[in-house]
Amino acid sequence: MTDKVCARRPTLTTRFGARVAPGDPSPGGGPDCRKAAASNRSHLALVLGGGGARAAYQVGFLRFLAQQFPDFSPDVLTGVSAGAINAAFLATHPGDFRQRAEALADLWANLRAEHIFRVDLPCLARNVARWSVRLLSGGSRHAPRVQSLVDTHPLRALLARALHAENGVLAGVDRNLRDGALKAVALTASSYETGRSVTWVRGCEIEMWERSDRTSIPGPLTVDQIMASAAFPLIFPAVQVDGVWYGDGGVGLRAPLSPAVHLGAERILAISTRPAHADQEPVPAANNGYPPPAQVAGVLLDAMFLDLLDADAQYLERINLLVDALPERKRASLRHIDLQVLRPSQDLERLAAAYEPQLPSAFRFLTRGLGTREVRSSSVLSLLMFQHDYLNRLLDLGEADARARASEIGARLRVA
Repeated sequence: MTDKVCARRPTLTTRFGARVAPGDPSPGGGPDCRKAAASNRSHLALVLGGGGARAAYQVGFLRFLAQQFPDFSPDVLTGVSAGAINAAFLATHPGDFRQRAEALADLWANLRAEHIFRVDLPCLARNVARWSVRLLSGGSRHAPRVQSLVDTHPLRALLARALHAENGVLAGVDRNLRDGALKAVALTASSYETGRSVTWVRGCEIEMWERSDRTSIPGPLTVDQIMASAAFPLIFPAVQVDGVWYGDGGVGLRAPLSPAVHLGAERILAISTRPAHADQEPVPAANNGYPPPAQVAGVLLDAMFLDLLDADAQYLERINLLVDALPERKRASLRHIDLQVLRPSQDLERLAAAYEPQLPSAFRFLTRGLGTREVRSSSVLSLLMFQHDYLNRLLDLGEADARARASEIGARLRVA
């Protein structure tokens, strides 16, 4: 049976999977990297993880850093899920880093839920009805096909405009690589066919990697890849790239810092959307009863987007201790990588609850059906709270947190 959707989603598959030599001037190869090769900077990587709407916090933080430290300009950008959108924007837009960060902040400040997914009642009702029939069909061949809870066609259109995509390709990335503003950019998604993390990479003088649970693919970056990286399981539809279906990059990503390490980072700045004290404050259901679906889903989403960054950061710090204890001649390929993980001073999930009444009525009705009002803090709600007032609150909080740690961050940024 033909799958009827609320808006037609064009299939925009790419053909850039070949493993070409970075820097190859041939079509489909790497960009002109002469200026990047001439740079003697100590490579600084910016790692932007997932978190849906909470990624606005990252942008507020970066906006302050760019204003406070004019020389702040990461050489390597890596992104997962909503962080992939931020990384792609910074890698694509022209100008210095401050101009790019301010333009990204303007984008987030004006977002609405309808810019990300369809929020009208007929569309949401059809999706819910299709899921219901599917679940009750017992696997019947005549059951409707289902893809996702919401239709993200608006997000695709927004990205194509905001990133000035040419036939789906982010042409601005090569310009910034050619001008020496970047060394590399990497976006990560999860293959639904193999279960592996796949990182699409565009950069200068870089080496691809292959591990049992993750791999890398060189080539031009595309809107499809960003959509794939940000495709929340079941909530957003999977995206096909080169004939393979992909979902959110946070699914199964065991080493969020690894793309930056592989791409030659000597210093890493990672911005998390989870407060440092999150694991010390239990969030019981408001009625102290059985946990509603929203609470269970929130734990799963946090495990995908946030917990693994903490674990990987601890692992990298242990490697640093080992490297520092070894004589230089015995370090082989190991190297010390300076890492700084920055976190919000407040719980972004609890902040979202205050803005829930402003959500579009049909979508608000749907989220309440999942039990978002039965918990004091909802990860699901904060992920999907694309409301301009909430997003501006996160932008301001990110900027305030960066200001409070300006001296500490400045000292680390000046480490060569």
